[in-house]
Amino acid sequence: MDAMVPTRLGPVHVETTGTGPPALLWHSLFVDGTTWQRVREPLAAERRLVIVDGPAHGATPAPTGPYRLDDCVGVALDVLDHLAIAEPVDWVGNAWGGHVGLMVAASHPDRCRSLVAIGTPIHALTPAERRKVRLLSVLYALGGAGAVAKPLAAALLGAGYHDEDPAGARVVTDAFRRAGRRGMLAAVRSLSLPRQDLAPSLAGIDRPTMFVVGDDDAMWTVAAARTAVARLPHGALTVVPGGGHVAPLLRSPQRLVDAVTAFWHDPALT
Repeated sequence: MDAMVPTRLGPVHVETTGTGPPALLWHSLFVDGTTWQRVREPLAAERRLVIVDGPAHGATPAPTGPYRLDDCVGVALDVLDHLAIAEPVDWVGNAWGGHVGLMVAASHPDRCRSLVAIGTPIHALTPAERRKVRLLSVLYALGGAGAVAKPLAAALLGAGYHDEDPAGARVVTDAFRRAGRRGMLAAVRSLSLPRQDLAPSLAGIDRPTMFVVGDDDAMWTVAAARTAVARLPHGALTVVPGGGHVAPLLRSPQRLVDAVTAFWHDPALT
């Protein structure tokens, strides 16, 4: 079922599929819910999936004003309330979606049964990363999606992925091209550049939490993820093939599905 759900940031596109306890899926910045396509069917066999297109992404229009990560947490709660989902959900977030999930688990533990954060760096952007984002945003503002689609895909999927899996790379580039330019630039200003350091919040998350990291993700290394997991009261780490934040969804979908479903069945054994 597809629906436009009213939220504090305006209407949000939500798709529900599958049966069982609820799980909310929130994608990375600059793409949309289509990036779950290689894992959604097996996950839907285990859970009722609530697949959100975040503000200004996919079929969701851009908010009318500036917004922050806290506002995205509110959007998630609005979606769950609209769908009359009162029980805690299994949250599965990719990058941006993982950031929202961490904040939901920290501030609203009653709404979160477990959390899987895929390709989700918890540090604020480094100066070098911020310069790169600013440069790409300028190129995008001047030249549109065509000017930055390939370097963006390389950043999200890892260098060389386009040649390895052109269909997977098109999932990312097509999602980016579908987005409105004004909304994407607002997302950079509202969410990407001011990305906050979430490390201080980890110790207060009492929900079972699993970080999934690609083994060749230069922007979120296995070592950095291991350090983050050590801060969690109930943390686990799974390493899968991949060179960028979105790569685990497309490059190793079965590995990811196996890890997520095992975590759902018994987080203590993951």
